[in-house]
Amino acid sequence: MIAVESLTFTYPGAAIPTLKGVSLHVAPGEVYGLLGPSGAGKSTTQRILMGLQPGFGGSVRLFGEPIGALGRRLYGRIGVSFELPALYLRLTALENLALFAALYDQPVRDPLEVLAEVDLSDAAGQRVEQFSKGMKMRLNLARALLHDPDLLFLDEPTTGQDPARARLTRALIGRLKARGKTIFLTTHNMTEAAEICDRVGFLNTGVIAATGTPDELERTYGSRTLEVTVATEAGQQALSFPMADIGQNRDFLGHLQRDEIISMHTMEASLDDVFIRTTGNREPGQ
Repeated sequence: MIAVESLTFTYPGAAIPTLKGVSLHVAPGEVYGLLGPSGAGKSTTQRILMGLQPGFGGSVRLFGEPIGALGRRLYGRIGVSFELPALYLRLTALENLALFAALYDQPVRDPLEVLAEVDLSDAAGQRVEQFSKGMKMRLNLARALLHDPDLLFLDEPTTGQDPARARLTRALIGRLKARGKTIFLTTHNMTEAAEICDRVGFLNTGVIAATGTPDELERTYGSRTLEVTVATEAGQQALSFPMADIGQNRDFLGHLQRDEIISMHTMEASLDDVFIRTTGNREPGQ
């Protein structure tokens, strides 16, 4: 669905390239997360993939065609939900979707059906200026789904949503994947990326520093230790044992035989840990 090879880009007047040779591939029906700190080149990569940023080097193909050959056909096959909603505030939710639907020269979905999909049916007749940020984000997503695109670009899709609402949005992304949609996601929420992405790539200083499934990356960057809490005469004690020889470790086996173990779990890196180790940033939002 997306094939990028040796992608480079330098903004006019800049001394350092923003992208220095990015290569990535996204299969049909896959949820791919492009992660990284602010200024790493995520937005530039997205703009190129959306056909909005010319002047790049390397190869970019969408739907098996060079992006330059797609022309305006591209916008009938992709849907975009930006982090900052682009909506008409004085129009109602339904009027917004009706306006955007009129811009397409192809069949579109029933706006009421799309509003129901993002749980905004009750607000269909409400002016968008009265919406919360989370509601605006959901309407922005509805706009991206209106023409039933094959490929979706979602930028921070759960911004402004409480935990319960964010969970519903993640469930919707899962249903879109089940319908065969391909989703290119950017987010600073590593927990969210681990939950919904099939694969992720960490972009830092213009290159992909690490890529793989969340599980693969967590195992690769994990410490491979077993954290054990044991009961002793002095109280509970936390211990760590290397996983490599756990079956021969006399101390561990002794606690096990004496039935002193209260809890134990393997220590694997979270995507937050992977982020820090691959990008050198203290936290994803930086």
